[in-house]
This record gives sequence, structure tokens and C-alpha cells, in this order.
Amino acid sequence: MTKRVLQGKVVSTKNLKTLVVNVERKFRHPVLLKVVKKTKKYHAHYEEGTYAVGDNVKIIESAPISKLKRWKVVGTK
Repeated sequence: MTKRVLQGKVVSTKNLKTLVVNVERKFRHPVLLKVVKKTKKYHAHYEEGTYAVGDNVKIIESAPISKLKRWKVVGTK
């Protein structure tokens, strides 16, 4: 099975080796037929690299690293 790759914006860099990434997706509502935006935050693991709040990054699914981390940072957009 292929691993999912998501793209989002860094919201927090306060934790050591962890980024919080906000991923936004758009879809058409089945009844109202309007475009709806949904956001979700993911905790992503990174070893090296300097990331700042507001940077766009790509994350990929991985095996569980800790209680909340199931994603790894691949790189910038």
C-alpha cells in the first residue's frame, strides 16, 4: 500500500524534533454543493533542518514514532 503524502503549513516548532503541520483540504458538500474547507493538524517528526512557522512542508505517513507522531517531514514545497 502506498504512503500518503500531504502538504501543509507549519503552525508550531516548539517541541524538539517535532513540527505541528496544519493541512487544509477542500471538497464539495454533497447536499449544499458549496466548496467547504476543512483543516487538521498533524504532528510530524524531523531530524535535521530549520523550519519556521509559516513554512510550507510535505509530510509522509510512517510507523508510529510516539503517541501523536505518525508522520515524517519530507521537505519543503
